[in-house]
Amino acid sequence: MFAYLIGRVAGVTEDNLVLEVGQIGFNVKIPASLPSLLPPVGGEVKIYTYTCVREDAFQLYGFLSQDELDMFRLLITVSGIGPKGGLAILSVLSADDVRLAVLTQDAKAIARAPGVGPKTAQRLILELKDKISMEDTFVSGESEAYAAGTSGLTDARREAAEALAALGYSAAEAAQAVRKVEHGDEMDVEELLKAALKHLF
Repeated sequence: MFAYLIGRVAGVTEDNLVLEVGQIGFNVKIPASLPSLLPPVGGEVKIYTYTCVREDAFQLYGFLSQDELDMFRLLITVSGIGPKGGLAILSVLSADDVRLAVLTQDAKAIARAPGVGPKTAQRLILELKDKISMEDTFVSGESEAYAAGTSGLTDARREAAEALAALGYSAAEAAQAVRKVEHGDEMDVEELLKAALKHLF
């Protein structure tokens, strides 16, 4: 129904985002890994959405990148994994982590997700192993995930995040580290980079 929503962050909890779009507040279920990557309340963000419509419910699920959304859609095709399970998996694993877990048959990694047991993890691997290729891993979502993860950052913070990414840190790690720096808006890029690195050790 909605491909994505662009709006202002009105509120956020561990698993829910209130996104204000045109004076309407949308409740959007999100992975637990997403809040730390969002801009502060009042900031603008683009959320890629999946709409779940049932007789007794209408629920939006949101992600920072098209790649995450595509992985969510793939996960919920697995028998026994509905939207709640898909969200739980993407709360502990990135889309690329899921691909690697499937390709390496790492059921333990998938079973880290709350509510996903070993048998369900094995079934997921069995059902998705022919739908995922190594070429997809670390390619399809890399640039998009980086752009999404750094949304809402000031220019200096963004440059610091880019520098961290160049050092080999993931987009999520880089964005989260620079966001944690207190008074970062008053620092130059070099100072921000040094401070952010402390949050990564």
